[in-house]
Amino acid sequence: MVNTLNEEKNLPRLIGSVKKLISEIVVVDMHSEDKTREIAQRQGACVYLYERKGYVEPARNYAISKAKSEWVLILDADEELSPGLLKKISEILENPEADYYRIPRKNIIFGKWIKHGMWWPDYNIRLFRKGYVSWSEVIHSVPLTKGVGFDIEVREDFSIIHHNYQSVEQYLLRLNRYTSKQAEDLHNRGYRFNWRDLISKPSAEFLNRYFANSGYKDGVHGLALAGLQAFSEFVVYLKAWQMDKFKDYKPDISSVISEVKSSEADFHYWSADSLIREGAGIKERIKRKFKIR
Repeated sequence: MVNTLNEEKNLPRLIGSVKKLISEIVVVDMHSEDKTREIAQRQGACVYLYERKGYVEPARNYAISKAKSEWVLILDADEELSPGLLKKISEILENPEADYYRIPRKNIIFGKWIKHGMWWPDYNIRLFRKGYVSWSEVIHSVPLTKGVGFDIEVREDFSIIHHNYQSVEQYLLRLNRYTSKQAEDLHNRGYRFNWRDLISKPSAEFLNRYFANSGYKDGVHGLALAGLQAFSEFVVYLKAWQMDKFKDYKPDISSVISEVKSSEADFHYWSADSLIREGAGIKERIKRKFKIR
């Protein structure tokens, strides 16, 4: 089962990767303007239309309702099954021990498999018995589940391959859509804009991605993605301010400096923590090399 919007380039690769496993392919299309629906129909998929929302969650439950099989496998158009995962799912379906399965996802971003910064194993619930998993309409929400769950082993050959952001431009286009919805969700949950969040939230996101979750191990890719994710948080809270009609808050300079210093203290903590962790790793390698106890 796949939700689509202008995916004529990606869809053939996805369908090709699942054809040996799936007897029923359901495509729910958000009124694509390219040849997505034609390609899906040529590949034998059942195609349905759904209102364009700009993000996928609202269409998930509708797509699931159209599936006739007991088991549902959800994929996005820019994903594909690795051969090892195809075999693993076949084995699971022969003798299932759970009602839903979380599958690791290998994110290819700017031409590289990103292994740190919370991008791996990026577990997603994608295989489940119909009726045991559903989605809310909150963007990037965790699905609601019942029954028994199971995590497929974290291995590259057991992963969904996700051809994620291919360019900075693509990232920024999605960022604009996603942040609007995220700001709306904050507003609906009763969030009141606080200017401090324009400093603390992006800073925390960067530190979490780059230092706490070792994004630095992915080189410039890790640095760039931590920065982009931090910028995304900044835009979310800017849009939350926009929903507050750009109310003219006037924090004094000492309050701003204090907030920056708080983030600076967190930076020093996490940078030191990362250096200690890396240093410990070096010591262990030296001990192993020279057989030191």
